[in-house]
Amino acid sequence: MAKFNYDKSVAELEKILTDIQSPDASIEDLSVKLKRAKELLKACKTKLREVESDIESALSEDDEAK
Repeated sequence: MAKFNYDKSVAELEKILTDIQSPDASIEDLSVKLKRAKELLKACKTKLREVESDIESALSEDDEAK
């Protein structure tokens, strides 16, 4: 499994958004693109929660050291 890259995922989400807003967007691709966007959003949210937890943990450890 490829390593998750938050920045690349956000860039892909932006491209999907641009693609589906295009007047030339095909209805056939819409479902596929929306499913991919849902996967990317889920992965990004998970990564953000992990980072938030890491930050809270680090700040908590810093407070305990004082």
